[in-house]
Amino acid sequence: MRERFRLVAKRNDNVCNFLEGGLAIGRSDNKLIYRHYATLYFVFCVDSSESELAVLDLIQVFVETLDNCFDNVCELDLIFNADKVRNIFAERVMGECSSGVILFFFFF
Repeated sequence: MRERFRLVAKRNDNVCNFLEGGLAIGRSDNKLIYRHYATLYFVFCVDSSESELAVLDLIQVFVETLDNCFDNVCELDLIFNADKVRNIFAERVMGECSSGVILFFFFF
C-alpha cells in the first residue's frame, strides 16, 4: 500500500490519472486510477477490462455522494464512519463495476 501511495503522490497534477500495471501495482494486468481532492486521494485498483474514464466517473459519483452525506467530506469522516463509507461504496460503486475493484484511501 505504501508503494502505491508513493507512485500516486509523486505525480504532477498535470499528468493523467492512470498508472498501468507492474509489480508495485499488484499484477501486470492491473491499473491504478485515482483522483486527488484537497487532502484526499481516491485510488481504485482495477483489472485491464475496466474503462479508465468510467472509473474516473465512478470516483466522481462516489465523492459527490460522500459530500452529500458528510457535508464536505474530510479524512475524519472517512475514519470515524468507515461502515457508512463502506455501505455507500457497496451501493454506489460496486453495482456499476463489471469486475473486481479495490479502493484505497490515501490522506496527504
